[in-house]
Amino acid sequence: MQRHKTAQVVIGAQFGDEGKGRVIDYYAAEVGDDGIVIRFNGGAQAGHTVVTPDGSRHVFSHVGSGAFAGVATFLSRFFVSNPILFLKEMESLAAKGVEPTIYVDPQSPVTTPYDMMINQIVERERGGDRHGSCGVGFGETIERNLIPAYALTVADLADLSALAAKLDLVRHEYVPARLARLGFADAFARNADLFRSDAILEHYVEDARRFVEAITTVADARTATRGRYLLFEGAQGLLLDQDRGFFPHVTRSNTGLRNVLALAKELDLERLEVTYVTRAYSTRHGAGPLPHELPEKPYPGVVDATNIPNAYQGTLRFGWLDLNVLRRAIAEDLADAVRLSGLAVKARLAITCLDQVGDQKVTYYSDGIRHQVNIEAFVGAVLRTVGASDGLFSFGVNRNSVLRRFPWNPVVTGPAATPADLPTTGLDWVGNRVYADRRE
Repeated sequence: MQRHKTAQVVIGAQFGDEGKGRVIDYYAAEVGDDGIVIRFNGGAQAGHTVVTPDGSRHVFSHVGSGAFAGVATFLSRFFVSNPILFLKEMESLAAKGVEPTIYVDPQSPVTTPYDMMINQIVERERGGDRHGSCGVGFGETIERNLIPAYALTVADLADLSALAAKLDLVRHEYVPARLARLGFADAFARNADLFRSDAILEHYVEDARRFVEAITTVADARTATRGRYLLFEGAQGLLLDQDRGFFPHVTRSNTGLRNVLALAKELDLERLEVTYVTRAYSTRHGAGPLPHELPEKPYPGVVDATNIPNAYQGTLRFGWLDLNVLRRAIAEDLADAVRLSGLAVKARLAITCLDQVGDQKVTYYSDGIRHQVNIEAFVGAVLRTVGASDGLFSFGVNRNSVLRRFPWNPVVTGPAATPADLPTTGLDWVGNRVYADRRE
């Protein structure tokens, strides 16, 4: 079967929660069951909301956000699988009549209950110095897997007896040592009943068995994706990247193109079409810097049913969009494209939540100056600053609220009929050359 040489990539340009799920669903509707979503970073802490035109709603974490449109999912080796939360998500989707096909790289790291316990205990112990973790053990899984004696991947779940033995080793050796290194040695004794519970261990082994039954392990990315349209779905956002974000308030992964480029090389891709997603304002869930932070919602029409307050990240925070921060984050990420010779990378921008502005002026910052303009002027300023001539513009919660052109037709239309009908872009990288502001 002929392999497609071009792939769509969707990446958050802020601190996450930009609307990546909506954009993936939009692209997925164009390709249907001929497509596959590749998860190339993150894990169960992702929360990508998709609302279908008929009102079905799901917050995706493991499963790709194209599942409503019939698109399969591939969890790459850069993705952290959590059998506990995966099974809950699959049950939720089944209740909505969705049974997605899931392929998994056997090298994908696996979260255990002990990673989740450490994560939650440490965040509680930090008090006002919390890092903003989701509490699902993602970063702790990465840390544990650095030590071969305690590492677990999807491949290790096939032998349940060996898995149980490894888990016993983790809870009795690794956990107290890890808590001690973090400065919370006494936390192990205070939570000893949890760590020593045989019921928790046995339940997880059963979850691992069910997880393996629900997925298809594949030898490599080429096997999972052969003959399909490729949709790379990023988690979190560029400003949370472990190498470029505001340390220590970052995620334990590369949120931009780096992992995509590695997979693209394995897949012999020739072209990436990258959509960077931003809201019309800024948000951050959890601790850490937020430029131009506000004490309340920026517009009365702002509604966010996904990011509800929780014990680990608190309440969703809001700020005005800073165009210089946005431009720098995207430019730094695109610079990574030069690492793959001969790979063409086209970039566009998606701006979501424009409907939430209502009839108010849009406030944003550029070069340290605060601006208040109408939506048309705001979109123009964002595109000019980033260097894009067009993109995607979302005025609602589902794919049918997405517009393709600027200036736009006031009539809201659905997605294009074919994958070939893609907008041009203002940033076209070939090797280390950039052609900016190419207009039709």
